[in-house]
Amino acid sequence: MVSLVAATLLLVRGEIAYGVVCAVIVVFSLFRLFRNYRKFNKNILFLLNAMENGDYSFHFSTNRMSLREKELNRMMNRIKDILVKARREIIENEEFLGTIVESVSTGIIITDEEGYVRNVNHSATEFLGLSSLSHLNQLRNVDESFPALFLHLKPGEVQLLKIANEREETEVSLHLTKIVISGMSLRIITLNNIGSELEAKEMESWIRLIRVMTHEIMNSIAPITSLSESLLFSFRSRATEMAGNSLYLNTVDALETINATTKGLLNFVESYRQFTRIPQPQIVPLDTKQLLGKVIHLCSPKMGEAGVEAKVILEGDISVLYADENQVLQVLVNLVKNAVEAFGGEEGGSASGRKIELAVITSSRQTVIEVRNNGTPIPQEVLPHIFVPFFTTKEAGSGIGLSLSRYIMRLHGGNLKHYVVREWTVFGMVFCKVSPLQV
Repeated sequence: MVSLVAATLLLVRGEIAYGVVCAVIVVFSLFRLFRNYRKFNKNILFLLNAMENGDYSFHFSTNRMSLREKELNRMMNRIKDILVKARREIIENEEFLGTIVESVSTGIIITDEEGYVRNVNHSATEFLGLSSLSHLNQLRNVDESFPALFLHLKPGEVQLLKIANEREETEVSLHLTKIVISGMSLRIITLNNIGSELEAKEMESWIRLIRVMTHEIMNSIAPITSLSESLLFSFRSRATEMAGNSLYLNTVDALETINATTKGLLNFVESYRQFTRIPQPQIVPLDTKQLLGKVIHLCSPKMGEAGVEAKVILEGDISVLYADENQVLQVLVNLVKNAVEAFGGEEGGSASGRKIELAVITSSRQTVIEVRNNGTPIPQEVLPHIFVPFFTTKEAGSGIGLSLSRYIMRLHGGNLKHYVVREWTVFGMVFCKVSPLQV
């Protein structure tokens, strides 16, 4: 009986010990599970906070830990890598779009409904003549009416306005588009220089007109020239037997006058035909300083005769100019020649002496070569017509120099502009920046 009780006690004690061990194992397992749970939650919370703050410099270790921890950390590292890649692509796309926005000739201003500027590109500030723009109220520096005009512009509505600065007056069209991003209403205002487009269309119309006129005039004059030469040859061959005949002499004089007049007309028309024969520019890199040196050398005799002092000014980061050398030289020589003629007689010029300046001004978007003179300004009544073909105030002028020069600049993707800066009359050759890859 005693042995049975003892055996029973031993069995009970063994079960208790076994139960205690099992309980300890369960408690330890629960503790490990809870600790891992807290650690996993902490890592996940850390990952979410880092993502929210845009911090992707972290890395979860995969050394000296359980297989499940390694798998979880690898998964979170992979999530981080995917997010880093997506973030990099977003940044690259933003930089790409930002470069496009900065490169286009259209001015872009993005504002909220209160007029605070969220973004503005270089073309817009260039149009407005401002170095920066943070609120539409700053437009008062350009024109008092502009803040209200820009703020109350309606979607789909187009407004035309003129923006004047020291160098030129630009005609601009405004257009508004509204979008909503993240619950915020934004206004996208675009500014387009319609003056350049109108000038290009006007130039194209002149070219078409000149082509038709020169063709018809040449067809009409050529037979007259040919017939008058034939008649003159026939009459002159009988000069001996018709000597002293007044009718004969008058006829020869009339034919010589007709022939000389028609040849003069042919030469006159031929000078305009070159307007439609300008070839496409052969763009090559040019050293700007050497280019202006050539102009000074070519024009030095004429400037010396007129007592004009020439000076070359280089402003900004002077780099190579991508253009057709012969065509650009043609324009520059014509502008310098006109500048010399602006001094006229002895009374021309200012008290500081007769001066011509050839200045090169560069920016991130364009290069401008200015031909300045302090001679007699162009009369106000003449200014609207100076680029019109056939128009001239010179007795021996053809009226084609400035219009041809502007056409050459158009072929270069630029423009030729006239403006007055203090006592200087200025013609500016505007070249848009060209990448070497485009040449």
